[in-house]
Amino acid sequence: MFPLFDLSLQLNGFPMKEAKAELRKIVSLSEKEHKAFIENKKLEIVTYHLLNNPFYQELVGSNSTNWDDLPILNKKNLQKPLLERLSNGYSPKNSYVNKTSGSSGDPFIFAKDKYSHALTWASVVYRFGWYGIDFNSSYQARFYGIPMDFIGNKKERFKDFLVHRFRFSIFDLSDEILEGFLKHFQTKKFDYINGYTSSIVLFAKFLQKSNIVLKDICPTLKVCMVTSEMLFEEDQILLKLQFGIPIINEYGASELDLIAFQNPNGEWQVNSETLFVEILDENNQAVPNGEAGRIVITSLFNKAHPFIRYDIGDIGILDENSTLKKPILKKLIGRTNDVALLPSGKKSPGLTFYYVTKSIIEDDGNVKEFIIKQTKIDTFEIEYVSEKELTATQIQKIEKAIATYLENGLTFSFTRKEKLERNKNRKLKQFISLIKEIKG
Repeated sequence: MFPLFDLSLQLNGFPMKEAKAELRKIVSLSEKEHKAFIENKKLEIVTYHLLNNPFYQELVGSNSTNWDDLPILNKKNLQKPLLERLSNGYSPKNSYVNKTSGSSGDPFIFAKDKYSHALTWASVVYRFGWYGIDFNSSYQARFYGIPMDFIGNKKERFKDFLVHRFRFSIFDLSDEILEGFLKHFQTKKFDYINGYTSSIVLFAKFLQKSNIVLKDICPTLKVCMVTSEMLFEEDQILLKLQFGIPIINEYGASELDLIAFQNPNGEWQVNSETLFVEILDENNQAVPNGEAGRIVITSLFNKAHPFIRYDIGDIGILDENSTLKKPILKKLIGRTNDVALLPSGKKSPGLTFYYVTKSIIEDDGNVKEFIIKQTKIDTFEIEYVSEKELTATQIQKIEKAIATYLENGLTFSFTRKEKLERNKNRKLKQFISLIKEIKG
């Protein structure tokens, strides 16, 4: 098959050949060489941003530039217009620009230089390759959302065609819709499944009710990769049982890269090629392997925008046997969302609200944090922290997005707050259902 995936990225200015070659070189380093590589890249990226990025210069100020003295970046630091955060010589036109999912309730717009983004894809391609998946030829069953506006929708569908994937939209996961999903698996030769954990788990529960093993009706299936939310052990057992294929756990962040990916030995291997991952305590000191701490990540290649000692908002534990070249994530704490049950009987995973809340993620950084609570089957409360109150026009825009992605006839209230409640791990949960019968 013609390598459309690589070619489409190359044509959009992402140098995949060079990125893949660099990644191969990094992977082949010995443990000793890898240590020198990490130290050099840390020094290089900090020096670059101190010389070329006014936003980072101001953040560091007159403080020492020793690594342990560098400030910890958080999402609130980044909630200001993107143009104020870009390095000299970079603009939205010559960079890759996107919005974070807002799954943690702290949305913002970010940028990567094109080489850095190519390395992100090279890293993904390399890890999926552990399971015999080739992005240029393997057929993906994709459980994701999709923009509902005409142009955004067509762009995503065209991208799906280029990268050889079929998209199952996760905005409605009622049994009738899942029955339609099943028919596609009966008629299409999918090689792998990739998508949001909660959506894929709901599909597996539907298969369990119907007493169906997916591999029996789609024998070409090799593997399933779940992402964006926590995969609990009981759900992993369910997926293995109902799909009849290996279930691979992925942990990533759109603003960074693929952070950790389950290797063929069952270990959650941390990306040490394009990222430097630290586990820190409340005083920003590294904790020993085996102890829980904040996951703080440095993007070693992104010159367009600094992600240096960036607190992603998750808590994690590195395995005691981790090395600098091969860190193993023993446990990740965070990233769960409930499922919304709507009056029509439609089920929508909490991540659907990412597409709704894109409506309020503007580049002015006004909305700092938000959570959405379902209090009744037709009633939702949006609590948000912002510099200015949402205008009637903005609220109308959100309500229109809700009707598009969920359904008509829902009631929403908007409450501006000074601060939002967090759980014991300091995390915001973007969507919470307060209706007992739809949890789990």
